[in-house]
Amino acid sequence: MSSQHPHLPASGKHLPISTYRLQLSKDFTFQDARKHLGYWQALGITDLFLSPILQAVPGSMHGYDVVDHRHISAELGGRNAFEDLADAAHRAGLSIIVDLVPNHMAVPTPVWINLPMWSLLKQGKDSPYSHWFDIDIDQPILMPVLGKRIGQVLADQEISLEQLAVPGEDKLGKQWVLRYFDHYFPVATGTEALPMEVLLERQHYRLAHWKVADEELNYRRFFDIDSLAALRVEERDVFDSTHALLLQLFNAGFIDGFRVDHPDGLADPAGYFHWLSEATGGAWIAGEKILEDAERLPSDWSICGTTGYDTAWRLTALQVDSRASLPLGTLMQSITGDSPSSYRQIERQSKAQIIDTSLAAEVRRIGQLLWRICQNDFRLRDYTFRSLLDCLRELIMQMPAYRSYVTVGQPASNISREIVQSAATRALRQLDSEHSDTMEVIVSLVLGDKIGSAALNISDRDRQEFLVRFQQVCGAVMAKGVEDTTFYRWTHLLCLNEVGSNPQAFGVSADSVHLFASDIQSNWPATMTTSSTHDTKRGEDVRMRLAVLSQYPTLWTQIVSDLRDTTQVYRPNDLDGRSENMLWQTLIGTWDDNGSISSPRLRQYLLKAIREQKSWTTWTNPDTVRENELLDFADQIICDPQVAEIVSRWHGETEQATAYTILANKALQLTMPGVADVYQGSEITQTSLVDPDNRRPVDFSALSKMLSHLDTKGLDFSDASSLDQSKLYLTAAILRLRRRLPDCFVSAYATYQPLALSTGYAVAFARGTAREGAQIVTIARRLPGVLARYQGDFRSEHTVVLPKGSWKDICSNEVFSAGTQSLEELLFKRGARILERVD
Repeated sequence: MSSQHPHLPASGKHLPISTYRLQLSKDFTFQDARKHLGYWQALGITDLFLSPILQAVPGSMHGYDVVDHRHISAELGGRNAFEDLADAAHRAGLSIIVDLVPNHMAVPTPVWINLPMWSLLKQGKDSPYSHWFDIDIDQPILMPVLGKRIGQVLADQEISLEQLAVPGEDKLGKQWVLRYFDHYFPVATGTEALPMEVLLERQHYRLAHWKVADEELNYRRFFDIDSLAALRVEERDVFDSTHALLLQLFNAGFIDGFRVDHPDGLADPAGYFHWLSEATGGAWIAGEKILEDAERLPSDWSICGTTGYDTAWRLTALQVDSRASLPLGTLMQSITGDSPSSYRQIERQSKAQIIDTSLAAEVRRIGQLLWRICQNDFRLRDYTFRSLLDCLRELIMQMPAYRSYVTVGQPASNISREIVQSAATRALRQLDSEHSDTMEVIVSLVLGDKIGSAALNISDRDRQEFLVRFQQVCGAVMAKGVEDTTFYRWTHLLCLNEVGSNPQAFGVSADSVHLFASDIQSNWPATMTTSSTHDTKRGEDVRMRLAVLSQYPTLWTQIVSDLRDTTQVYRPNDLDGRSENMLWQTLIGTWDDNGSISSPRLRQYLLKAIREQKSWTTWTNPDTVRENELLDFADQIICDPQVAEIVSRWHGETEQATAYTILANKALQLTMPGVADVYQGSEITQTSLVDPDNRRPVDFSALSKMLSHLDTKGLDFSDASSLDQSKLYLTAAILRLRRRLPDCFVSAYATYQPLALSTGYAVAFARGTAREGAQIVTIARRLPGVLARYQGDFRSEHTVVLPKGSWKDICSNEVFSAGTQSLEELLFKRGARILERVD
């Protein structure tokens, strides 16, 4: 890292100013991306940010299911096509950021697509890859692929022994393999002549019914996805092997920086980032670290910052009126039965369900490890397995963050102690008082403290493993229990249910955003800021439309009442209240000038959402009758002309406030401290929902034509004929400004200065450098719907104080002088205004 600042790239290494996220797939390859370099250059970005480029499972639409670290994805075009894209991008003045996936590899069908996994299944402990995967190698590796229990599968003769040439191992000739429909598995040498039942018993793996996985799986997964097996990149040779190609491309100049996927799953994130930074000579690296509420990124991580969820949720909550918490909570309770104060209870119930179902195998694994530690220590033997498991389970439920940030061999920090000990205090409130001494033992082990005799070597190794695995399980429970369960049950205001968000923080103040931004500028000046990603549950514009609900709570309550009355005649008798409240908000959040989103998109989203709720239907045990009733109900809603009339009434009342909110959010995100990321297509308005909806193709040619038209016309931002034009014009203007004045936005000496305002309905700050002072001013609306209800718009007494100098609007020729200026004039018909100092 740079000697100037510990969290900037090293001297001579590339520093992004703005990135444009591309979702590559077989339908949008390296060659396809090359065709649009001119558009991204014209837009003003400095870096293309590519989804994973290594060889993934054939047909993958995202690339996170890597199967071969030695090759660039053939479906994306292969290595030559990637290098051609990188060369062309560099000639166009664009650098390349690549998404790196260190935590896991795919367990594909057939398994031979992942040759290291195939080798492990074939040779067990004798495989050169036996230490690659986070697997209990002392027992057969569970392969939960069977549609029926093994006895019935054998009785039906659905497993056969065959000989064939395994792709990638052709030099070995034909091999004996076991076939189960589309699944193929290797046969251990010398076992092929055995009777089928004996043969299966002699393998290094165990074929099992898919339902066995949740309780008995013996390899760590990416969360609860059986087809993604965790890697041990904490082993240096595994790190070197899995990173060799990408580092080779980096050293050759084709890659300029990295985004690291899911570092919370790693055994030692700090150690991993140190290795990666060292291997790249201090490149720009951003980690997909999910920070909860006021949680801080560890300062000893050798990265430049996060991928921006911490900024995204604050900017969303900035546009949420906290005074609407009660009326919207009352509405939620009337529909769902959930009270506004029940969030923590729902969160705890959701985590408990995940611990007892989809992550039961992981929790049981560390429970048995904990039990072994106690049994092997004379002083700890009297703690029973049940008491240990009860305390462990409750402690995991009460953990408020993905990790406790304790590293093996290092003393726990004060922050780590506070995280774990406060969670233990909350956990004990849910347990009998007799569990207090048991909890004390677990807390000591989680923090790496000495307890008991700690004399036996086996115990020492087990303690180290427990310290690591506890954190890995906590992260998985947070992701699956909160983000993928609680956030689908809690329907107070859906825009607050986002990755890294705190739905209980119903709105945040401008002052808190200023404090956050100032801290980022001081400590993480090259972190990433974002508003939409491939993982957000709703795109930025959908979230902003939903934030407007809080600005019109009375009107929204009436709209929902009218919608329910209108649709009562075809409403399912047992419609789930949470699903219904989610449906009404989704309807409004995705209904734009073109009307509702299509039926297939809405059905796809609702099906995923209700199964993620895990209340009355699930992925593993779907209630298809009730599901179809809900989906058919949604179809009728979007085709009902009376519904369209009600929605039009909402839009008529809130259209301007919605436009202002969308534009204000974009302006703030692009001018806050950090590297500004633009998710593909989000330079105009989108109705994107959770993946795969947010991975829909983008018409870059149409965007390029729109931008060219706006540039040719010399359009004044306030006179744009559509919200799409306004957003594109504003986005391009800011990105071009960032490229022209990079030091004001991303540097060790960039500055962030809140500006004095006479009202809470706006946010204003200046960006510049320590040497030259303020150079750019951002002024954006906040809660425009509330202002419209109370006052109509800004009045003459609403002012902002501009820094010294003359200030020109970057989207027009208007110039303003320093000192007190009228917001009525500055923000007339605008969601935001960006000024550049011109004297």
